Amino acid sequence: MTETVKNDDKMIGFGPKHIGIALYIANRPEIDGFPNGDSLQPLASGDVVYIGQHTSNHWRKIFNVSAKFLFELYSAHSPLDSIDTWQAYRETRLFQAESHEALLFSPPCFDQTGLIHIIAGKTYAQQLALPPLTWLDEHFAINMEQRIIVCPYLDYRQLSNARITTLVALVQQVQNPRFAPV
Repeated sequence: MTETVKNDDKMIGFGPKHIGIALYIANRPEIDGFPNGDSLQPLASGDVVYIGQHTSNHWRKIFNVSAKFLFELYSAHSPLDSIDTWQAYRETRLFQAESHEALLFSPPCFDQTGLIHIIAGKTYAQQLALPPLTWLDEHFAINMEQRIIVCPYLDYRQLSNARITTLVALVQQVQNPRFAPV
């Protein structure tokens, strides 16, 4: 796992204050109280379902794709207690207080050491003032020094299961650069 960081004064979104992975997305759900507009707050049990029911199918997809990615990433390292499916991960850990990741609606801040920054969507990445990136293909870009990965948007068609596996491999490469392919 990565070293966790605390920098909640600049982060707005869903997740705990100490994180190792930040997923950045250009939009936020239009629902009162999620988030309160100016802070980082962990989701509680049932919030994913509540947000999905009170917004659109779009947010259900974002949560599902995020859970698939994080479950695959964490399962590659070690078993997740009694969590054996991405659906169980979504319901019991995703962006909650016990997790190590956040879904952020604020722009990235790169002064945080140990944090892996994942920008969801090439269009969003082009709108941000990012350090130079190396494009690996039409879907993924990386900056190893700043621990930045640009991936497809968090949608089934854009971040397919095969691309989730690619994203997992890129995160592992950023976590352990000495094992990166030459």
